[in-house]
Amino acid sequence: MTTTISGRERAAAQAYLRLLESTRAVLSDPHLEPYAAAMLTHPMAEADAALREAGLAGNEERLLGLVAALRDSAAAERGRTV
Repeated sequence: MTTTISGRERAAAQAYLRLLESTRAVLSDPHLEPYAAAMLTHPMAEADAALREAGLAGNEERLLGLVAALRDSAAAERGRTV
């Protein structure tokens, strides 16, 4: 099944993935963990704004479907020989 992704939806899913990666990085470093709230303020605000702009705020099912589609697409691109 192919998921059609608008530009705004793509931006929202990418912002969500950046937030996820930032969170993992901050929380995996014991020296950074105490500063997590301050360090994640910008990625959280970016993701919130992108989700609102794309109409995805409160629509986790659609967001996670878009994230999965982006990850599948990226994996397929990495698997291609150039």
